[in-house]
Amino acid sequence: MVVYEGYDLVVVGSGFFGLTIAERAANELDKRVLVLERRSHIGGNAYSEPEPETGIEIHRYGAHLFHTSNTRVWEYVNRFTEFTGYQHRVFARVGEQVYAFPMNLALINQFFGRSHTPDEARALIAEQAAEVDTAAARNLEEKAISLIGRPLYEAFVKGYTAKQWQTDPRELDAAIITRLPVRYTFDNRYFSDTYEGLPVDGYTAWLEKMADHPNIEVRLDVDYFDVRAEIPAGTPTVFTGPLDRYFDYAEGELGWRTLDFDMEVVPTGDFQGTSVVNYNDADVPFTRIHEFRHMHPERDYYPKDKTVVVREYSRFAESGDEPYYPINTAEDRATLKRYRELARKETANANVLFGGRLGTYKYLDMHMAIGSALTMFDNRIAPYFTAGKALSGSETVED
Repeated sequence: MVVYEGYDLVVVGSGFFGLTIAERAANELDKRVLVLERRSHIGGNAYSEPEPETGIEIHRYGAHLFHTSNTRVWEYVNRFTEFTGYQHRVFARVGEQVYAFPMNLALINQFFGRSHTPDEARALIAEQAAEVDTAAARNLEEKAISLIGRPLYEAFVKGYTAKQWQTDPRELDAAIITRLPVRYTFDNRYFSDTYEGLPVDGYTAWLEKMADHPNIEVRLDVDYFDVRAEIPAGTPTVFTGPLDRYFDYAEGELGWRTLDFDMEVVPTGDFQGTSVVNYNDADVPFTRIHEFRHMHPERDYYPKDKTVVVREYSRFAESGDEPYYPINTAEDRATLKRYRELARKETANANVLFGGRLGTYKYLDMHMAIGSALTMFDNRIAPYFTAGKALSGSETVED
């Protein structure tokens, strides 16, 4: 008989948020932690594994690039892994041409067919963007044109956005785009954070090290909802699954985008010359192609005559799909408000905290999930165990 008693803390989900909570509780508080994971592997969407035919490490749920300017998070993650010097660079294919991306001085020069100084490029984009007043923009298309002008919008934003959202950009809310960065330098680093790199031995090795503590037990292939009744009532629990699922969709389903992946082993040592190329044209069904060998150029043992490419497709999530990106419509925000009230009551009444991307209905990069988990540990979990504070706030827990 499987026993769910005798644990100080239960964590539902073994992604970065859940494992950070588990690791801190075990190491800092010497608490026994049970981690429940519905999948057959640890790590949530950050899970990586070698492709069997080539041995090339792939990210099963889409490319994960670690970057942060949060020194505390950087120091924390370096306890579990060393990082390579990888700097992420993206290229965008439009028609038969490939451009450095995000939009920068190299792209502007190449796209418009002549050299521009930074000041000339700024003046050019400002002139083209003047077609639409930003304050008067009624939809995503008008907002984007007001920021970067029609030529760049139609080449680099229109088709890609339509594929991402399966919706004409003229029917999308202008608020979806707050800014479209254009760099008036030749800098083509995708991220501008202080720290960046990939785990030397891969994400799974990093995540397994976080869970490698005698006080942490990870149970795979266990759905929390199948065993919830067997967990003693009141056991402190951190839930990182879908917020609406926890409450059995009592307030309706929250909207998500999902991704589909088509992986192929190609008989060449290098398919596209870089780790990711965006395909911006609307008539190309996928949004981008990943070639994972380029994420670890230091691994000279990868085969020279084969490579792995993964085509990525975006669509609306249906029941049973893996949720990736919150859609966050006005209706979703209203639904989320009602769920947050239910979550507040559940924390007060049942000692359940909600965190992570799914548990908060927020798109969180890895460093954001880790930072959020560290904050929850500091402000909620540690005071609960060390000072008798309620998980829901500063009240003292009654004996």
